[in-house]
Amino acid sequence: MRDYQAELKHRIAFIQDCLASAGAQGIVYGNSGGKDSALVGILCKLACPDTVGLILPCRSQRNYEQDLRDAQEVAAAFGITTRIVDLQAVWAELERTVRTATAPTEAALANLAPRLRMTVLYAVAASEGRLVAGTGNRSEIHLGYFTKWGDGACDFNPIADLTVTEIYEFLRFLNAPACVLEKAPSAGLFDGQTDEGELGISYAKVDTFLLGGSVTDAERALIERYHKASAHKRSLPKMYGGQL
Repeated sequence: MRDYQAELKHRIAFIQDCLASAGAQGIVYGNSGGKDSALVGILCKLACPDTVGLILPCRSQRNYEQDLRDAQEVAAAFGITTRIVDLQAVWAELERTVRTATAPTEAALANLAPRLRMTVLYAVAASEGRLVAGTGNRSEIHLGYFTKWGDGACDFNPIADLTVTEIYEFLRFLNAPACVLEKAPSAGLFDGQTDEGELGISYAKVDTFLLGGSVTDAERALIERYHKASAHKRSLPKMYGGQL
């Protein structure tokens, strides 16, 4: 049986080591109201009292309603400081400006939001001597289901080894509010969006594959296709190093 108490201790030590190595005194993370940000926020708060969660609504109505309420509920339950920064006006202006240079695709426009959020997170971190905590889980990282230089950018990530299934198990161990345990995973990039609906496969199937279980040939092929296509997201940019 998994020893979550020991695991909690090790993850807290990891976070504290990251802070010590960087000479940082605090942490900032994006508090989206979802499962991953909830777990990261809880772990960071236990490791560092000076942890701030930024709630960064943008574009979808869900961001301003359910997600915002859920983010506040988790923060209140674990004593995490929150700040709300409304990015809608900035996003709209950036969209207008981008359209002067190109005809952006819907995906390009959707990815503006996570990149704006990361810009704010790093501005706060740089101004207050904090590190930015990442909130991507193993399942998302394997599939490449994150925005490059957006929610994929961070100084450290305390949950990158955990599948979605394991995230939920850890949250239950920590007695996280039901709101984050019961809602469908969603990046919240637009109204009605869910991760599994967009991916075309459930996280349960992805996690089964990652943990060595049995999936269908079609499911395996889809997972491997996502993984291969997103390899560039998991690597540093290629650098020219002289004559090959």
